[in-house]
Amino acid sequence: MDASPDVMSTRPQLHIARPSDDMLLVQFSGSWRLQDELPATVEVEQALEAGPSVRRMALDAQGVTAWDTGLLTFLLRLMRQNQQRQIDTDQTGLPEGMQRLLALATVVPEREGAARSAKRTPLLARIGSRAIAVATASREMLDFIGEAALAFIKMLRGQASFRWADVLALMQASGSQALPIVSLISGLIGLILAFMGAIQLQQFGAQIYVADLVGIGMTREMGAVMTGIIMAGRTGAAFAAQLGTMQVNEEIDAYTTLGISPMEFLVLPRMLALVLMMPLLCVYADLLGILGGVVVATGMLDVSLVEYVNETRAAVSLTNFVLGVVKSGIFGVLIALAGCLRGMQCGRSASAVGDAATSAVVTGIVFIIATDGLLAVITEAIGI
Repeated sequence: MDASPDVMSTRPQLHIARPSDDMLLVQFSGSWRLQDELPATVEVEQALEAGPSVRRMALDAQGVTAWDTGLLTFLLRLMRQNQQRQIDTDQTGLPEGMQRLLALATVVPEREGAARSAKRTPLLARIGSRAIAVATASREMLDFIGEAALAFIKMLRGQASFRWADVLALMQASGSQALPIVSLISGLIGLILAFMGAIQLQQFGAQIYVADLVGIGMTREMGAVMTGIIMAGRTGAAFAAQLGTMQVNEEIDAYTTLGISPMEFLVLPRMLALVLMMPLLCVYADLLGILGGVVVATGMLDVSLVEYVNETRAAVSLTNFVLGVVKSGIFGVLIALAGCLRGMQCGRSASAVGDAATSAVVTGIVFIIATDGLLAVITEAIGI
């Protein structure tokens, strides 16, 4: 109980007095440090507005026991407010060291335009800036696609500078190591398709056609699309993070300095790995999806395994199967392009690597969905 007065004395305290009508005296006492709960300048503002107009403010910090930049910040805020109100500030009551620091903080005036302006950009200016940004991004994307196409042509001619060992390592990373997640998602997609179809088809006694729904849906659309989305989130983001980290470490600049084309040495192996592995993963996803349909059909609908297999063979044509495999190969190219493009566009900071990975996933998924819709329209127009 005896220690409470000492504790109170160490707290930052602010005393405001008015010796005369046009003068305000502000006295500081206690400890004024950043870790202390410092008072706000609202009390001083209320005192200025309470009485007659003040022309002079005297500052007295003789009672301060400890201080740091917390007190200096408070004093600077007061001085700026006094300057706006055209009130003279008397610093004679402050310690000499504090006066020197305040003079040092105010010796260089704030440069005009250094502070962020709250002015809102006009609507037309924002539309124009966005249009320019979209045009620039589109041009960079087309340039990147053109360079990738040229690198692929050089590979066909045997002139591309890359290592097949890198291609094999990337095939393993984007192929066999992706089997667990592809197995899980594809099996669940097959189960969901079969379960949703079973609920509706049971009403008409046509539960055998669950095999048609799952078989055609997986081989023609869902196998390729879901595998592409999985690889966009897994491998596309990894490609962007790898190339983005190389940009941060200036490794890509080093390749260019040595005369090695980053497009051929870094991008081309990733494209080849995904183009080669995506069709295989798609076939694997189709099989797992059909297996998920088998589980639902034999478990819920009393359809025998032989009946389900025979109906699937009759429903799924070679055209549907080949179309899904071709789609997966196209999706592989798009995922690799999206990941490598965002990685090569990455900035020079750690946060830019995360932004590049996120952008690669979004770009890859958008490419997959847009391309799948376009292919669906084309195949319908030509009767496939």
